Amino acid sequence: MALDAPNDMSLSRKAMKAELLDAETERQLAYAWRDHRDEAALHRLITAYMRLAISMASKFKRYGAPMGDLIQEASLGLMKAADKFDPDRGVRFSTYAVWWIKASIQDYVMRNWSMVRTGSTSSQKSLFFNLRRVQARLEREAQARGEPLDRHQMRQAISMEVGVPLRDVEMMEGRLSGSDFSLNATQSSEDEGREWIDTLEDDSSQAAEIVEDRHDTQALRAWLLEAIGALNPREQFIVRERKLREPPRTLESLGEELGLSKERVRQLEAAAFAKMRKSLEDRSQNVHEFLS
Repeated sequence: MALDAPNDMSLSRKAMKAELLDAETERQLAYAWRDHRDEAALHRLITAYMRLAISMASKFKRYGAPMGDLIQEASLGLMKAADKFDPDRGVRFSTYAVWWIKASIQDYVMRNWSMVRTGSTSSQKSLFFNLRRVQARLEREAQARGEPLDRHQMRQAISMEVGVPLRDVEMMEGRLSGSDFSLNATQSSEDEGREWIDTLEDDSSQAAEIVEDRHDTQALRAWLLEAIGALNPREQFIVRERKLREPPRTLESLGEELGLSKERVRQLEAAAFAKMRKSLEDRSQNVHEFLS
């Protein structure tokens, strides 16, 4: 949505007509919201400074984001500022709100610049919004001195100017040098050119792996059924109630039903599991001997 779209123009005109708050009125509104959560006071404070939010949003149009979205993010920053503003510090609300509005817009721009996250640290954010400007200035200054800088020298100069590690400059240059493109785009201009997506490794299970997994699962299920079938009826009952039921029965409840102590049920359970483990180990050993 462009700035000259009807909704944005209407919002802009409304913001420009909003009242201008003097310092005392602003402070009283801030107290009313902070101390009494007076929503009417909050609305009046926000409305008065929407022109500031819109003005700051317009400075980020060059990053390609819709103006309507930028205004929305600026508004969110303005509301965060109002919620955290402390009138006792003696600072005007506009001075305090500028940082929150700018931070909100910058976070939005960086989130939507690329499908790949561009950066989240303070140094990466500083580079994202200042790299091109600083680079252009350094190039002008180097040309004026008659000492053009090569790529490595330029990166080092940017690193020192912005105060970030050299590796961050190299990474951000790469991120900003190109834009996202579709994986369905062809690698060449030929009609039958292979798509980029065809070069990606398929992490999903292949047909042979699926068949093998299914076969192994069926075999293990058969072995478990056979191991359980070798138990006596009481052991089968305990294993079924303890391991195959949701939620599992407690040792106390089984003891009450079977007329046994909790400790005796635990012993029968351990003995049943030992028998099943022995049966499965024998099965596994037979399979290993057959294959070797």
